[in-house]
Amino acid sequence: MSKTVLVTGGNGFLGSHIVLQLLQAGYTVRTSVRSAAGRADLIKTLSEHGIDNLDHLTFFIADILADEQWAKAFDGVNYFLSVASPVFFQKEPANEMTEISKAGTLRLLRFAKAAHVEKIVMTSNYGAIGFSSFDKTKLITEADWTDANQKGLSPYEKSKLLAERAAWDYAKKHQLNFTTINPVAMFGPSLNHHFSGSFNIIKNLQNSTMKRIPDIALNVVDVRDVAKLHLLAMENPAATNQRFIASATGEITFMEIAQIIKQQSNTKMKLKKLPTFALKIAAPFNNSAQEALLLIKLNRQVSNEKAKRLLGWHETRNNTEIILASLASLSQV
Repeated sequence: MSKTVLVTGGNGFLGSHIVLQLLQAGYTVRTSVRSAAGRADLIKTLSEHGIDNLDHLTFFIADILADEQWAKAFDGVNYFLSVASPVFFQKEPANEMTEISKAGTLRLLRFAKAAHVEKIVMTSNYGAIGFSSFDKTKLITEADWTDANQKGLSPYEKSKLLAERAAWDYAKKHQLNFTTINPVAMFGPSLNHHFSGSFNIIKNLQNSTMKRIPDIALNVVDVRDVAKLHLLAMENPAATNQRFIASATGEITFMEIAQIIKQQSNTKMKLKKLPTFALKIAAPFNNSAQEALLLIKLNRQVSNEKAKRLLGWHETRNNTEIILASLASLSQV
């Protein structure tokens, strides 16, 4: 009898890849979606990608900010992959975003505990690890934590950081079998019309919304590799009580991404640099400038060695291939 896995946000950018890989591996899968439309969307998506064992998939229409349906969803579950995040709106204050993230995270952990789930894997993000690291001679690992009071830290990154902190406190207090996956900027192909927030960088460069390009470097990862890391962490006892950075090796700059876009689109995009001093002047008065300045200053020497050593994970695509796959996916929308 196959193990049963509950995945939140199964029709999302990452969630759909996780559900696909779980079904391919023969698991029985339950997933939460926010509406009946999400259910229909995921069934269509999986069918189009060759999944013929949809009888192994069941759905729950549930919201991580409400209790309804979760006791039923967790009943008999062996593994829980906490992937979904709350939906935020731009007008929400930073402190409200943090409280919403923490409340949603802890609600699901309480239900998982009550159901005696064997293993919990939570999707956090790299913003919880490396956004206070400025020494470019230092290798960043899962032992690092971002300072919650870091100047320039976006409200979203702060909310994810504090939600992960709260999750670890709860997991340790109640002795849960718990793991977090901390992806860097996540790109790659979408199985449907959902994309990660990182795609806004590509869209802004494509549409020339970003008139001048800041001197920002990114660590990136393919969504398919992130999904695979979730499965490996779920299956391997070595992942217990561990964090894992999901990242391709090296970094890629905004300018390099823009150059790839220009080559692929065969257009005369004007690639003009934004002087960093302009951001320094604007930063005291503009939150976006503060956030951009932080990204420029960050150390990008990120280690992905732990996932390789403990779980046998490996990246399947380099930075350029990841951006090309992302562009191909966007062109189909």
